[in-house]
Amino acid sequence: MIETIVFDVGETLTKDDRYWAAWADWLQVPRHTLSALVGAVVARGGDNTDALRLVSPDMDIASAYHARESAGRGEHLGEADLYADVRPALGGLQKLGVRVIVAGNGTPRAAELLRALDLPADVIATSGDWGVAKPDPAFFARVLEVAQAGPRETLYVGDHPAHDIFPAKQAGLRTAHIRRGPWGYHWADDPAVVDTADWRTDSLTALAALIARRETAPTG
Repeated sequence: MIETIVFDVGETLTKDDRYWAAWADWLQVPRHTLSALVGAVVARGGDNTDALRLVSPDMDIASAYHARESAGRGEHLGEADLYADVRPALGGLQKLGVRVIVAGNGTPRAAELLRALDLPADVIATSGDWGVAKPDPAFFARVLEVAQAGPRETLYVGDHPAHDIFPAKQAGLRTAHIRRGPWGYHWADDPAVVDTADWRTDSLTALAALIARRETAPTG
Protein backbone atom coordinates (compact mmCIF):
# COMPACT_ATOMS: atom_id res chain seq x y z
CA MET A 1 0.00 0.00 0.00
CA ILE A 2 1.38 3.40 -0.99
CA GLU A 3 1.09 5.85 1.92
CA THR A 4 3.33 8.67 0.65
CA ILE A 5 4.17 9.89 -2.84
CA VAL A 6 7.20 12.12 -3.31
CA PHE A 7 7.56 14.19 -6.47
CA ASP A 8 10.70 15.51 -8.13
CA VAL A 9 10.42 19.14 -9.27
CA GLY A 10 12.00 19.98 -12.65
CA GLU A 11 10.27 18.28 -15.59
CA THR A 12 8.07 16.34 -13.18
CA LEU A 13 6.00 19.18 -11.75
CA THR A 14 7.49 22.20 -13.52
CA LYS A 15 8.54 22.90 -17.09
CA ASP A 16 12.18 23.93 -17.40
CA ASP A 17 11.63 26.26 -20.37
CA ARG A 18 12.03 29.45 -18.34
CA TYR A 19 15.04 28.04 -16.47
CA TRP A 20 17.04 27.36 -19.63
CA ALA A 21 15.86 30.52 -21.38
CA ALA A 22 17.09 32.62 -18.46
CA TRP A 23 20.50 30.95 -18.51
CA ALA A 24 20.78 31.38 -22.29
CA ASP A 25 19.98 35.08 -21.99
CA TRP A 26 22.48 35.49 -19.18
CA LEU A 27 25.22 33.72 -21.15
CA GLN A 28 24.27 35.71 -24.26
CA VAL A 29 23.74 32.72 -26.50
CA PRO A 30 20.59 31.93 -28.52
CA ARG A 31 18.04 29.99 -26.53
CA HIS A 32 17.94 27.31 -29.21
CA THR A 33 21.70 26.83 -28.87
CA LEU A 34 21.49 26.08 -25.17
CA SER A 35 18.46 23.84 -25.69
CA ALA A 36 20.41 21.86 -28.28
CA LEU A 37 23.33 21.51 -25.88
CA VAL A 38 20.96 20.23 -23.20
CA GLY A 39 19.85 17.61 -25.72
CA ALA A 40 23.45 16.59 -26.33
CA VAL A 41 24.04 16.28 -22.59
CA VAL A 42 20.90 14.18 -22.18
CA ALA A 43 21.98 11.79 -24.92
CA ARG A 44 25.26 11.05 -23.19
CA GLY A 45 23.75 10.77 -19.71
CA GLY A 46 25.22 13.98 -18.37
CA ASP A 47 24.05 16.56 -15.83
CA ASN A 48 22.35 19.94 -16.27
CA THR A 49 25.51 21.82 -15.42
CA ASP A 50 27.36 20.08 -18.24
CA ALA A 51 25.28 22.04 -20.76
CA LEU A 52 26.19 25.34 -19.11
CA ARG A 53 29.87 24.44 -19.07
CA LEU A 54 29.79 23.63 -22.77
CA VAL A 55 29.04 27.33 -23.27
CA SER A 56 31.35 28.65 -20.56
CA PRO A 57 33.88 25.98 -19.49
CA ASP A 58 35.42 28.05 -16.70
CA MET A 59 32.16 29.37 -15.27
CA ASP A 60 31.59 29.08 -11.52
CA ILE A 61 27.90 28.21 -11.66
CA ALA A 62 27.16 29.17 -8.05
CA SER A 63 28.77 32.58 -8.54
CA ALA A 64 26.92 33.08 -11.83
CA TYR A 65 23.64 32.19 -10.11
CA HIS A 66 24.22 34.81 -7.40
CA ALA A 67 25.22 37.37 -10.04
CA ARG A 68 21.91 36.75 -11.82
CA GLU A 69 20.01 37.21 -8.57
CA SER A 70 21.86 40.45 -7.82
CA ALA A 71 21.04 41.73 -11.30
CA GLY A 72 17.34 41.01 -10.80
CA ARG A 73 17.43 38.15 -13.28
CA GLY A 74 17.18 35.27 -10.87
CA GLU A 75 14.77 32.38 -10.50
CA HIS A 76 11.06 32.76 -11.19
CA LEU A 77 8.27 30.23 -10.90
CA GLY A 78 4.62 30.89 -11.59
CA GLU A 79 1.44 29.01 -12.36
CA ALA A 80 2.36 28.90 -16.05
CA ASP A 81 5.49 26.91 -15.21
CA LEU A 82 3.47 24.02 -13.78
CA TYR A 83 2.39 21.15 -15.96
CA ALA A 84 -1.39 21.18 -16.31
CA ASP A 85 -1.87 17.87 -14.48
CA VAL A 86 -0.03 18.90 -11.29
CA ARG A 87 -2.84 20.40 -9.22
CA PRO A 88 -5.52 17.81 -10.10
CA ALA A 89 -3.14 14.89 -9.55
CA LEU A 90 -1.69 16.09 -6.23
CA GLY A 91 -5.06 17.25 -4.96
CA GLY A 92 -6.67 13.95 -5.91
CA LEU A 93 -4.00 11.99 -4.07
CA GLN A 94 -4.49 14.05 -0.93
CA LYS A 95 -8.22 13.33 -1.07
CA LEU A 96 -7.35 9.63 -1.08
CA GLY A 97 -5.42 10.15 2.15
CA VAL A 98 -2.01 9.85 0.49
CA ARG A 99 0.72 12.06 1.97
CA VAL A 100 2.09 14.27 -0.83
CA ILE A 101 5.69 15.50 -0.72
CA VAL A 102 7.58 17.67 -3.19
CA ALA A 103 11.34 17.12 -2.90
CA GLY A 104 13.89 17.65 -5.65
CA ASN A 105 17.18 19.29 -6.43
CA GLY A 106 16.98 23.06 -6.29
CA THR A 107 17.95 26.18 -4.42
CA PRO A 108 16.31 27.48 -1.25
CA ARG A 109 14.84 30.20 -3.46
CA ALA A 110 13.20 27.55 -5.64
CA ALA A 111 11.62 26.07 -2.53
CA GLU A 112 10.25 29.48 -1.54
CA LEU A 113 8.75 29.97 -5.00
CA LEU A 114 7.17 26.51 -4.95
CA ARG A 115 5.63 27.12 -1.52
CA ALA A 116 4.24 30.43 -2.76
CA LEU A 117 2.26 28.52 -5.40
CA ASP A 118 0.21 26.91 -2.60
CA LEU A 119 0.38 23.45 -4.13
CA PRO A 120 -1.69 20.62 -2.61
CA ALA A 121 1.31 19.13 -0.81
CA ASP A 122 2.08 18.31 2.80
CA VAL A 123 5.79 19.16 2.54
CA ILE A 124 7.82 21.10 -0.05
CA ALA A 125 11.61 21.01 0.16
CA THR A 126 14.66 21.22 -2.09
CA SER A 127 18.23 20.02 -1.86
CA GLY A 128 19.17 23.60 -1.03
CA ASP A 129 16.99 23.41 2.07
CA TRP A 130 18.49 20.10 3.14
CA GLY A 131 22.13 20.70 2.23
CA VAL A 132 22.32 17.48 0.23
CA ALA A 133 21.41 16.80 -3.40
CA LYS A 134 20.33 13.83 -5.49
CA PRO A 135 21.63 11.26 -6.20
CA ASP A 136 23.33 11.24 -2.78
CA PRO A 137 21.78 8.50 -0.60
CA ALA A 138 21.54 11.06 2.21
CA PHE A 139 18.94 12.94 0.14
CA PHE A 140 16.70 9.90 0.06
CA ALA A 141 17.26 9.36 3.78
CA ARG A 142 15.78 12.82 4.27
CA VAL A 143 12.94 11.91 1.91
CA LEU A 144 12.06 8.98 4.14
CA GLU A 145 12.18 11.19 7.23
CA VAL A 146 9.53 13.55 5.86
CA ALA A 147 7.58 10.74 4.19
CA GLN A 148 6.53 9.34 7.57
CA ALA A 149 6.21 5.93 5.91
CA GLY A 150 8.44 2.95 5.24
CA PRO A 151 10.42 2.66 2.01
CA ARG A 152 8.02 0.14 0.46
CA GLU A 153 5.08 2.41 1.30
CA THR A 154 6.79 5.44 -0.26
CA LEU A 155 6.79 6.15 -4.01
CA TYR A 156 9.29 8.52 -5.63
CA VAL A 157 8.24 10.03 -8.97
CA GLY A 158 10.77 11.57 -11.34
CA ASP A 159 12.01 11.92 -14.90
CA HIS A 160 15.77 11.44 -14.48
CA PRO A 161 17.04 7.85 -14.18
CA ALA A 162 20.37 8.67 -12.52
CA HIS A 163 18.98 11.30 -10.15
CA ASP A 164 15.55 9.86 -9.40
CA ILE A 165 14.79 6.27 -10.35
CA PHE A 166 18.03 4.43 -9.64
CA PRO A 167 19.00 6.07 -6.32
CA ALA A 168 15.44 5.98 -5.00
CA LYS A 169 15.23 2.28 -5.79
CA GLN A 170 18.61 1.71 -4.11
CA ALA A 171 17.19 3.42 -1.02
CA GLY A 172 14.36 0.87 -1.01
CA LEU A 173 11.59 3.16 -2.27
CA ARG A 174 9.05 2.34 -4.95
CA THR A 175 9.66 4.35 -8.11
CA ALA A 176 7.68 5.82 -11.00
CA HIS A 177 9.36 7.18 -14.12
CA ILE A 178 7.48 9.95 -15.90
CA ARG A 179 7.99 10.36 -19.63
CA ARG A 180 8.30 14.14 -19.91
CA GLY A 181 11.15 16.56 -20.35
CA PRO A 182 14.40 15.71 -22.16
CA TRP A 183 15.56 13.05 -19.71
CA GLY A 184 12.11 11.51 -19.39
CA TYR A 185 11.61 11.09 -23.11
CA HIS A 186 15.14 10.03 -23.96
CA TRP A 187 15.42 7.35 -21.27
CA ALA A 188 11.78 6.17 -21.18
CA ASP A 189 12.43 2.85 -22.90
CA ASP A 190 15.95 2.25 -21.64
CA PRO A 191 16.11 -1.38 -20.42
CA ALA A 192 17.54 -0.36 -17.04
CA VAL A 193 14.70 2.11 -16.49
CA VAL A 194 12.11 -0.45 -17.57
CA ASP A 195 13.59 -3.01 -15.17
CA THR A 196 13.95 -0.59 -12.25
CA ALA A 197 10.78 1.51 -12.26
CA ASP A 198 7.73 0.03 -10.57
CA TRP A 199 5.55 2.22 -12.79
CA ARG A 200 6.10 4.18 -15.97
CA THR A 201 3.66 6.88 -16.98
CA ASP A 202 3.07 9.75 -19.39
CA SER A 203 1.17 11.92 -16.91
CA LEU A 204 0.64 12.53 -13.22
CA THR A 205 -3.12 12.17 -13.53
CA ALA A 206 -2.68 8.72 -15.07
CA LEU A 207 -0.37 7.74 -12.21
CA ALA A 208 -2.80 9.13 -9.63
CA ALA A 209 -5.65 7.17 -11.22
CA LEU A 210 -3.58 4.00 -11.09
CA ILE A 211 -2.80 4.56 -7.41
CA ALA A 212 -6.48 5.29 -6.72
CA ARG A 213 -7.52 1.99 -8.31
CA ARG A 214 -4.98 0.12 -6.23
CA GLU A 215 -5.99 1.84 -3.01
CA THR A 216 -9.73 1.33 -3.50
CA ALA A 217 -9.62 -2.21 -4.93
CA PRO A 218 -11.50 -4.76 -2.80
CA THR A 219 -9.39 -7.25 -0.90
CA GLY A 220 -9.99 -10.81 0.15
